This record gives sequence, structure tokens and C-alpha cells, in this order.
Amino acid sequence: MRHGKKLARRQGLERQARRLRARLASYQRRSDQLSRLRLAVFVLGGAASAFALLNAGIWPWIGVTVLAAVPFFTAVYFHRQIEATIRRAQIWLNIKETHIARMTLDWERIPPAQPVPPRFDHPFALDLDLIGDRSMHQLLDTAVTLEGSQRLRDWLLDGAPDAERIAYRRQLIQELVCLPLFRDKLRLNAALVGAKPNEKWPGQRLLDWLAEQTERPSLRPTLLILLPLAVLNIVLWLLNITGILPPWWAATWLLYMIISMAQLRRIGPIFHEAFFLRDGLEQLRTTFDFLERYRYGRNLALRALCQPFLGEGKRPSQRLKRIGRVVAAIGLQKNPFVWLTINAIIPWDIYFADRLNQSKRDLQTLLPAWLDVWFELEALNSIAAYAYLNPENSYPEIITETDYSFRATALGHPLIPDETRICNDFALEKAGQIALITGSNMAGKSSFLRALGVNLALAYAGGPALARSLQTSLFHLYSSIRISDSVTDGFSYFYAEVQRLQALLQASARNDAPPLFFLIDEIFRGTNNRERLIGSRAYIQALAVSAGVGVIATHDLELVALADDLPGLQNYHFRDDVKDGRMIFDYKLHPGPCPTTNALKIMRLAGLPVP
Repeated sequence: MRHGKKLARRQGLERQARRLRARLASYQRRSDQLSRLRLAVFVLGGAASAFALLNAGIWPWIGVTVLAAVPFFTAVYFHRQIEATIRRAQIWLNIKETHIARMTLDWERIPPAQPVPPRFDHPFALDLDLIGDRSMHQLLDTAVTLEGSQRLRDWLLDGAPDAERIAYRRQLIQELVCLPLFRDKLRLNAALVGAKPNEKWPGQRLLDWLAEQTERPSLRPTLLILLPLAVLNIVLWLLNITGILPPWWAATWLLYMIISMAQLRRIGPIFHEAFFLRDGLEQLRTTFDFLERYRYGRNLALRALCQPFLGEGKRPSQRLKRIGRVVAAIGLQKNPFVWLTINAIIPWDIYFADRLNQSKRDLQTLLPAWLDVWFELEALNSIAAYAYLNPENSYPEIITETDYSFRATALGHPLIPDETRICNDFALEKAGQIALITGSNMAGKSSFLRALGVNLALAYAGGPALARSLQTSLFHLYSSIRISDSVTDGFSYFYAEVQRLQALLQASARNDAPPLFFLIDEIFRGTNNRERLIGSRAYIQALAVSAGVGVIATHDLELVALADDLPGLQNYHFRDDVKDGRMIFDYKLHPGPCPTTNALKIMRLAGLPVP
């Protein structure tokens, strides 16, 4: 049933994408027609204007030029309107196509992951494909802002899950799942004034600018001098051109210019700030305006989150619009002739520089809260979009009355395509319980470990897990699956692995944190067979008396005998077979130790000499 629902949603998105492509083609034809019309009107108007100038004199030329300009600028206006419509439709189409790509794991069409430095010290970031290329974060991330994307990443990597925080996020996510149009329009409004496709908007730059020292000397005293001088200059000039007074205005104007020029060093940095603000404020204004106008209805948690945009008085978009007018006025510098003329008459730059300083002080107290809501919404929308696109997922039940419980039915890995994914049932229900998984190469051991970890990370972020059902306590997740050989730090692979396993064992002994849920793939693989076996036995025995639970995958079949001495250890395995000269795997988890190995089979199939 759920797979049918996912297929229906995918087909709905594909129909929308087809309609949008047809509209875009129609809009583009109209744009081409208007472009040709603009050129024709310009050429004909120019020819008529030149003819009038050469044959009829100056006044007929002015009249013809004005008449010719009317249809030209009308064509320009409608052409710009259709170009804006095309841009909007292109972004809307991109949103729909990206949804389809996320449903089908078409990584080439999913926006690339943001580059992040490797987190070697994190207990599970590198092991579970949560960050980086083709990761869970890349699959989920629909954020337009860099900070919204980073907040989503932080939720996935949270090592200290909290039941109240999970419940709060889940309530919001469940409301947002039912609002696909809200989610997509929020992205559309933000992307309409964005810089480049798939480029995250860096909101922190704006916050850093606000956090800078703003206690500059006030420009008000200078304005109190220059404004009366400007009025006096105009009056004296008018009296001079009417012949009433001699050109006394030249002396007062010279004084005005000396005072104005003395302020250039003070107001120069303010102009740079204005140009930096211009695009960012426009993006914020359109986004905030959408949040203010939206009717939230019965979505009470979403309404409460967006309350800063719904308060009485002037709303964020109105404040930003006012600041935008100040920034636009400062932008007059881009027209040097007009800029010099106006500033020679009135203290334009100094007045608007003072206004911008006031606006900056206002934003310091208001903007951080507005941006925090937007970043939160972006992270929540990412998880909600994933839940909407994958209705086969279910929301886990977070168990708080017991410290050790993990029960999953039909649990699978969300980064494996639907066509090839195999789901398994699994449970760990008491302290010290360890599942030891044996099996052949490529049988699915590592993927199963990652499936457990990824679904726990999703659950603790407030999202759904890829399982028919999942009940879990709050665990501190820790893994040792993909060990990095840090040659630059002088570490061998084995030493890096030892450090990782030591940190895991220390974390399992902590009493001030949730119990550990550990995932280990091949203990001490960086050393010889004899020492690996001795070390592995001792390590598993130490974990068995700890407060944690976990899963260990291994090729060492000798370790399965530990189940005779450790009551908390249970053996599981993945099977393989050879059919028609090919290795066959069912990727199903079976109880008991693995009865077969496949290394020699693989070598033989590859044509290598084996006894």
C-alpha cells in the first residue's frame, strides 16, 4: 500500500513537471516574439526620429522621439514581465524535478552536498554516510540557506538525543508533511532572488555584519549644519539668478562642500555595507513576506514557530522594505553624474548614511530571531519533504521508561534504491546485549550496520525511519566502520583503529550519558589473524559487561563461540550461494553463525589459482 502511495506521488510530480515544461516552452516563444518586437520598434522609432531631426527641426524631433519611446518601453515592460515568469517557472520546475530525483536516488540531479571538513573525532559522522557526497544529508537537504543546511546536518549528527526536542520537531515535521505547497513556495520565494542555482545563501555573513562594532560617531551634528547650509545655498542662488543679490552663494556653497568632503572617510565603509546588504535584504523580504501572509489554519505548532512574523505592529517584511529604500537611495552612487549633482545641492549621502546606521541598530535586536526561525524551518522542511516523498517510512516510538530497547520490523537502508533494498527485523532489549554478525564478503553486513545507524540518526532528528515500525530508547550512537588512515598525522591504519575502539570503549563506560549503541565492522582488521582474534575476544568480553548494546560484524568465525560464555551475545549471519557461476545473496538476516564462507569462491570465479 505504501509503495503504491509513493508511486502515485511520483507520478503526480512527473505530471506537474510535464505541464511546467510545456508552459516554459510557451513562455519562451512569447519571449522571443517580444524580443523581436522590441528590436523592430527600436529600429522603426530610431528611423522616424532621425528623419524628423533631419527634415523637420528640433521640436518635431522631440515629439516623434517621445511618441516612438512609448511603444518601445511598453514592449520592454512586457518582455521583462515574461522573463520574470520564465524564471519563476524554471525554479518551480527545478523543485519538482529535484523531488523526483530524491525519490529515485538519481544523484546526478540532486543538488551537490556542501563541502564540510572531515570530522575524525565525531563518534559516527564518517561511518554512516550521513554527510558528504551521496549521503543522507545530501538526500534530505532542501535548504536555501547555508545555516538551514548546517542545522539539518547538526541534527543528524547529534550525539545527545533528547526526548522533548525529538517530540517538538516531530510535531512540526508532521504538520509540514501535509503542506507540500507551503514547503515548495517557501523555497521558491527564497530562490527567486538567490544568486546562483544550488548556491546556499550565507545568512551568517549578515549576522556577522550586525555583530560588528556599530558605535560610530553620529552624523546628526554634521546634518544639522549641512541642511541649513543647503537651504541657504538654494535661496542665495535663486536670488542671484533673479538679479537681486550678487553671487554670495558661491562662498556658502564652498563651505558646504568642504564640510561634506570631510565626511567621505567616515561614510565610505557604510556604502560598502549597503551594497552588501542589498541582495540579502531583498531575499529576506520576499521570504518573510510569504511567511507573514500564509494562513496557518490548524497547524498550531507551525503557527507558534512563525509567531515572530505574525505579531502586531510593523512586520519584518515592512521593516526590511524600509531599510531597502535606504539602501536603494545609497545606490545612487552607480550613476556618477546624478550622484555628484544631487550631493552638490543637498547632503544626500550623509543623510542616508545616518539612516542606515539607525537601521543597523534596529536590525541588531530583531534580525537574529527572524533568521533563527527561517533556519529552523529550512531544516524541518528538509525532513518533512523526505517524509512526504517516502510515505513507506514510519515515525519511531521513542521509549523513555526503559534504558535498553531497540525493536525494528522491516528496517532498511534509505540510501539503497527501492528496487534492490532488502529490509530486516531486528531487536536488542537488554544491557550488554551484543549481536555478532558473520557472513561472506558482500553479503550485506556493513550495509545492515549502516542501516541501523542511519535510522537511529533520523529518529533522533525527529524524522521518520525506513521501517514498518521502530521502537527505540535514547542511545548515544558510536561506530567503528570506516577508519581513516591519517598518514599526515603519522598514524597507521591499525593505530587509528585502536584509538577509535578505545574511545568507543570509554564511551560505553560513561554513566553521565545515555547508554551506548555501538556499531563495529571487523575488529582489529589492521593486524595479523592470531593477534586480531585474541584482541577481538577480549574487546567483545569488555563490551559485554558495559552499559551499552550493539552490533559487531566480523569475518572471524572463531568468535561465534563466545556465545557459549557470554549470555548477552547472540549470533546472526547473512548467507550466500553460487548459481550459474555467479554469487547470489539474499541480504536477509538469519539467526545463528554463518555456515559458509565465500573468499575462495570469489577467487575461483575471478580465475585466480586456489587449491
